Amino acid sequence: MFKGHCFPKSIIVQAVYFKFRFGLSYREIEELMSIRGVKVDHATVQRWVFKFTPMLEKEFRKRKKSIGKRWRMDETYIKVKGQWRYLYRAVDKQGNTVDFLLTKRRQRMSAQSFLIKAIENNSKPELINIDKSGSNKHAIRVYNKRTYSKIKIRQCKYLNNIVEQDHRFVKKRIARGLGFKDFESAKRTLTGIEIVHMIRKDQLISNRTSMFKSFYSLAA
Repeated sequence: MFKGHCFPKSIIVQAVYFKFRFGLSYREIEELMSIRGVKVDHATVQRWVFKFTPMLEKEFRKRKKSIGKRWRMDETYIKVKGQWRYLYRAVDKQGNTVDFLLTKRRQRMSAQSFLIKAIENNSKPELINIDKSGSNKHAIRVYNKRTYSKIKIRQCKYLNNIVEQDHRFVKKRIARGLGFKDFESAKRTLTGIEIVHMIRKDQLISNRTSMFKSFYSLAA
């Protein structure tokens, strides 16, 4: 994964972890690495994040713990290049992250794409709680009809507080940076933030003693 790079794996993973864990700008990470005696340009760190995040996500999903069968599904707004995009997320009853998907539009097809992705990665739920969103409700009904499934739909706003709290955690990390200039970069950065957030919630099968060591193990 890291063969052929000018910096060793330990330096690359540390810089990428700083971005996801603390929501720092790339220039702040450059300064922080400099304090630690590592001279690396902020643009290089940005390239590392873009290149290695999909590989880290792939390894994480292999070792992600199973989640519950009762989900809370919701979406929130994320600004990318001055335009609002939509981050779909779901957590289970215990607050474990089920899945996430950044989309360019808030529509029925986006909700369906997220639902299909979440089920393919985590198996089928028994029940999904949503707010009054018509697109989410439609997506579940269409999935049930097309796959002969019987996923129950429940619309209870206060039960979605747990997923809304997760939204706030992710958006807090984003707010500390300088915003997203590109949709694909936004997707990869959000994926890294979600990975670290899931590690924090003990969703990774690992015997590591710290969040960073658990994150580092994904690059092994």
